[in-house]
Amino acid sequence: MHKLNSPLAATALLLVSLTATAGAQRPARAADSVGVRGLPGDTLSDAGHNWFVGLMRKIARKSDDNDVTAAVGDTAVTSTTAETSVMTFKSRKDSLAFENARTTAEKSQGFRIIVDIFEKQLRVVDGNDTLRTAPIATAKTDALEYGGRVWKFATPRGVRTVLRKDRDPIWTPPEWHFAEIAAEYDLKLKQLERGRAVKLKDGTKLLTQGDEVGIMRPGETEFVPMALDEHIVFDNTLFIPPAGTKSRIIQGELGHFRLDMGDGYMLHGTPFQKSIGAAVTHGCVRMHDEDIEWLYENVPVGTKVYLY
Repeated sequence: MHKLNSPLAATALLLVSLTATAGAQRPARAADSVGVRGLPGDTLSDAGHNWFVGLMRKIARKSDDNDVTAAVGDTAVTSTTAETSVMTFKSRKDSLAFENARTTAEKSQGFRIIVDIFEKQLRVVDGNDTLRTAPIATAKTDALEYGGRVWKFATPRGVRTVLRKDRDPIWTPPEWHFAEIAAEYDLKLKQLERGRAVKLKDGTKLLTQGDEVGIMRPGETEFVPMALDEHIVFDNTLFIPPAGTKSRIIQGELGHFRLDMGDGYMLHGTPFQKSIGAAVTHGCVRMHDEDIEWLYENVPVGTKVYLY
């Protein structure tokens, strides 16, 4: 994930630090891939909180996008800094893999999708006829190291199949998503477990009930659910919600349509339209709204996808 070097970015980092530290007195508002998970009655004023949430949403949602550099409220300062892939190979084996995938795509027949990763272009082809051509965003081809683990991001070469199609898909972020946010803001990372409460420094309990994550204040029995559009940070620690909870899903991150190719790889839309044409994703192929909608309406399940 790229670094933010603006005064607003510095302010955001300071606020994350302050809110995490504030957990020693009261449950704090926390940084998110979409914002800051907060609670009613916190010490921040509503106006200040709204500004902070707006800022952090613009910054942190860039976990899969390098277009927005800073924002206050609904006003964004944009600068496209995402690096585009260049035709370079790690080894002869890598080069041969590319050639084999390209040859397979060129020899393919019937109705299919062909994805040129380097050229950032997708084509829908039927026989010898190209039905649609669209620009795409692909993986940023780098690695994330955190907590002794390494995640490598790349759009895979080879042949895949459209396994299913979804309208208004919901994204369940994998562990690397939380590790990326934690690394960006110098936070610790901890997995929440169902049935096991975490006692925070001020005595507040962080726990799950049913499909919700929430807190119980010291000396109280009332369960207060966390906000659903923000991450959970207390005591300088980013907590990973259990799978299946409302806090572990993000709506809108994949746009309005998705074609699933399996193993976490998808053709999907995006709220970050300006990122199309760059290398910014974690492996998926990202498309403009009108292009992914066309695929959703015209590409049947079972269609082969050739990537090289």
